Amino acid sequence: MSAEPETSTETGTSAGAPATPRGPVAGLYARFRHLIHELGKFGVVGAVSFVVDTVIFNALRSRLGPLPSGTVSMVIAATVAFIGNRFWTWRDRARTSLRREYGLYFVFNAIGLLIALGCLALSHYALGAVWPVFQSRLADNAAKQLVGTALGTVFRLWTYRTIVFRAKAVPEVAETLPHL
Repeated sequence: MSAEPETSTETGTSAGAPATPRGPVAGLYARFRHLIHELGKFGVVGAVSFVVDTVIFNALRSRLGPLPSGTVSMVIAATVAFIGNRFWTWRDRARTSLRREYGLYFVFNAIGLLIALGCLALSHYALGAVWPVFQSRLADNAAKQLVGTALGTVFRLWTYRTIVFRAKAVPEVAETLPHL
């Protein structure tokens, strides 16, 4: 056995000591690690909700028409997303009442729904009146699921992070040294 302390080849630190990142990429990752993980979780929850939304939208589209089926599918998908985001993505955030959180979540999802339905209506009814190809299932899915969801997701990410699931308040540190 050697008397020298074990060192990590990746960081050059002694075994058991906190690892310090090397290089610009590792430094950026260390700095934004929490945000990267948060965005990854938000993306996974969003992908699951997207699949739920797409399956329900396409199952109902023939029977209900594009706008009612889009509304039903998004309400169900938004509930799935709320559960995933509240209990996984932002589980470390301060909790307020479930009524407040879901109420705000519902309002911001309604706005996101209007964004997606606006894209769908513009494509299906306005562009479809001129070019019938915009009234196809493919065009409806592209307008609602791709364009509308992308625009709505940017809006929802910002509102969820800043309003619905707020970060825990960091207490201000009082100065302990007198001013000279």
